[in-house]
Amino acid sequence: MSELITAELVDLDLSATTKDAAARSLAERMVAAHRVTDLDGFLADVAAREAQMPTGLDGGIGIPHCRSEHVSAPTLAFGRSARGIDFGAADGPADLIFLIAAPAGADDDHLTILSGLARRLMDPEFTAALRAGDDPAAVAALIRGEEPAPEAEATTPIAAAEEAAPAEDDAPFRIVAVTSCPTGIAHTYMAAESLTAAGLAEGVEVTVETQGSAGFSKLDPAVIAAADAVIWAHDVEVREKARFRGKPLVDVGVKAGINRPAELIAEARRKAERGEVAAVPQGGDGPADGADGADGGSGADSAHFGVRLRTYLMSGVSYMVPFVAAGGLLIALSFAIGGYEIADAKSVADHFVWGQADSWAALLNQIGSAAFGFLVPVLAGYIAYGMADRPALVPGFVGGAIALTVDAGFLGGLVAGLLAGAVVMAIQRVPVHATLRGIMPVLVIPLIASAVVGFLMFIVVGKPIAALQSALTDWLNGLSGSNAVILGVVLGLMMCFDMGGPLNKVAYAFAVGGLADPTDGSLKVMAAVMAAGMVPPLAMALATTVRKKLFTKTERENGRAAWVLGASFITEGAIPFAAADPLRVIPSVMAGGAVTGALSMAFGCTLRAPHGGIFVVPLIGEPFLYLLAIAAGTLVATALVVLLKGARRTVPVPADEAGATAADARVGATA
Repeated sequence: MSELITAELVDLDLSATTKDAAARSLAERMVAAHRVTDLDGFLADVAAREAQMPTGLDGGIGIPHCRSEHVSAPTLAFGRSARGIDFGAADGPADLIFLIAAPAGADDDHLTILSGLARRLMDPEFTAALRAGDDPAAVAALIRGEEPAPEAEATTPIAAAEEAAPAEDDAPFRIVAVTSCPTGIAHTYMAAESLTAAGLAEGVEVTVETQGSAGFSKLDPAVIAAADAVIWAHDVEVREKARFRGKPLVDVGVKAGINRPAELIAEARRKAERGEVAAVPQGGDGPADGADGADGGSGADSAHFGVRLRTYLMSGVSYMVPFVAAGGLLIALSFAIGGYEIADAKSVADHFVWGQADSWAALLNQIGSAAFGFLVPVLAGYIAYGMADRPALVPGFVGGAIALTVDAGFLGGLVAGLLAGAVVMAIQRVPVHATLRGIMPVLVIPLIASAVVGFLMFIVVGKPIAALQSALTDWLNGLSGSNAVILGVVLGLMMCFDMGGPLNKVAYAFAVGGLADPTDGSLKVMAAVMAAGMVPPLAMALATTVRKKLFTKTERENGRAAWVLGASFITEGAIPFAAADPLRVIPSVMAGGAVTGALSMAFGCTLRAPHGGIFVVPLIGEPFLYLLAIAAGTLVATALVVLLKGARRTVPVPADEAGATAADARVGATA
């Protein structure tokens, strides 16, 4: 570990007062040591990682970390703060701050060493020695493992737990666990260490599979088979989760595994005693979006209902979008070739002339319409999948198809997906004999759930939802004047607030839902949504062009790419700028998006394609006014971000504050 940290990378009097300033102060030491090539680019990556989940841990520890292309060699910097810095831990500020920098292609050996440090942070003697050290070289040696912490040999968590573990003649309760975090460097291994130590203290045999950056070694199938329960402490999707089928499951975020392992073990034992074997998903290993839990993780048990609901809906929308893009663009292309009346053409299966453009237009239209026909079933099916995994796919798709049959449309698909997921989750909680578990996910659950969801959609909720869908359509058709402008403002704000996140997806899904049965009002909504979504990357591209000095070299490079991304309606092109300076960038682009959305609605612009950016302008109603709306919003957002960034001023640092860094001088920056 000698090449990872040196005395020059240790600051025992860290004077920063915020986590951003602390990261900058430590990162500047890395730059001075020629370990980081671009300070601002690296800090943007640190901020992006921090935005996924706070990196503060109980016990006064902060571990900001990331992988970055701006890191030339795996590096660790350590700072000790007398006042403490808030890194989002439940028990208060952190006084021990470790900034971990890993190259984008870091090798396993270095990551293994970093994971070893993460495990040592669970040792109170190690952290006590770090707090007591007064020599940077000695502290660096301690972190490298060259100097043992006082009495550390006999008091590590696992060693202490081994002494405290009761001797039992009976076979111990066995738990298998999986830990993972987005970066796979620190939290993954700290949670593993914490669970292992807590298990030894409780007389429970805990075997942990760390799905981190330093390697992924699968648990022995025999160990899984012998386990009495499973704990998932994760912030990214567990890999190959079907291996744990038929076991009681505790599903939480990774920080819960670090902060309250004994509670998780106790909960696992309770579930095993109650025989809740169906709590583990019965399906395959496909991806699913994670939800942020109470401990910052994706576990279903730790997440609030609102967070889980958002995750379920986003799962459905994310699978629906490819159908929207393919089907919508095919339909738009057919209109460009054959005109809008091509939608009434005869089936190309019965009538197709190779040499006629109208036949080709009709072919494209009918293929696109077929793809569009899957929108509601796919939405419903994958909402259900996000809730209860693969067994919920069949009832979800069935419910979505019924929603189309009863004219419940997009809203019906949402309700059908939620109903299907809820029904399957309820069935999975019913204890069944071991001989039936194998057929539950492929026969019993789809059969019963499809019947229940079909009954509810046909008889109970389908007609009321259809009436609501019809009322919504009539309202959109009747929009005019100030009402339309207000809706455009709201949609513009939603599209630009999180740039590809939940609010953005909700606004986009609302617009796309109207294209399934297009009306003048729904086409105006689609136009406003796409126009507003183009503003953030276009504004940042323009800002980096007109005021280069306000942006780093990396941001200027991203700005060149943002021209193409914005023109293509890829709002995520502005995310790097928002991550680096959210307080200035996000309000600016929201204002621009609101202007564009309002103008698009006021101009009466319409759009039949769900995607494509400027490449589908010929298919837009009032195309010149549409481009004017986009240009106006882009100029507003650009002017605001340039104004706010240009108004930043640096507060001078008094000469007697010898420990102050350039980062601390920026803490007082105001807009």
